[in-house]
Amino acid sequence: MGMNALQWGPQRIVCLTEETTEWLYLLGEERRIVGISGYTVRPRRAREEKPKVSAFLSAKIGKILELKPDCVFGFSDLQADIAAELIKKGVQVTVFNQRSVAEIFSMLYQVAAMVGQPERGLELIAGMQASLAAIADAARALPRRPRIYFEEWDEPPISAIRWVSELLTLAGGDDCFAELSLEAMGKGRIIADGDEIVRRNPDIIIGSWCGKKFRAEKVAARVGWEGVNAVKTGQLFEIKSPDILQPGPAALTDGVAQLHRIVMEWSRVHGQVAVEAMP
Repeated sequence: MGMNALQWGPQRIVCLTEETTEWLYLLGEERRIVGISGYTVRPRRAREEKPKVSAFLSAKIGKILELKPDCVFGFSDLQADIAAELIKKGVQVTVFNQRSVAEIFSMLYQVAAMVGQPERGLELIAGMQASLAAIADAARALPRRPRIYFEEWDEPPISAIRWVSELLTLAGGDDCFAELSLEAMGKGRIIADGDEIVRRNPDIIIGSWCGKKFRAEKVAARVGWEGVNAVKTGQLFEIKSPDILQPGPAALTDGVAQLHRIVMEWSRVHGQVAVEAMP
């Protein structure tokens, strides 16, 4: 191959969301990143090294153009307006829309290939898949699976997006609102009747309120929730949104590991004990 492989693909990338930034660092291709999302916390050093050019729903178009990117990575229909504006200015924009675990892996492979690192990408992906398989094996051995209510937002209550639902199932739990997880948009996962959560009686409640601190005591104090198994046994936990609500390496590593620890600990203490069945 006459041309050095490092010349392939975009050399000046702006990442409008966090998961592509984390992945490019893991691939050892962070030198290509010229701008990142203001929400980026993984890896920590990205915040110190790279200019912040976007929030989730807005971006500093002028600042992005000054960076002369040859590719901008975005995520989902929520960034369609930013993408359209950049495309009109002649910028190459790649917008991913991964909602499931399989789609996250597909996005990771595509990004790795775009920056000339398909082998390294596949190696890292294989490692993540092996960890997920080990977690799934451990989960299959559980005597009983806890019912889990995962809350992505509190007012109104919004339940787990698809990749979170898939990961909590893999980790050994049953998503109380699995049917809502297939709704791509947050508004499709709103639980209009809060009493329905009580009726489904989760054994574990996990909160990851997008960008604000989860308040377990506020959840436990909701009217009529005192009879919920998770409230009675104190099984309310937070997983920080950068660890689970980013459809990239974070969710497939730290996020699922935290879900699994919560389920295994519940199983050790409560798994053998029959808690009253759902009405």
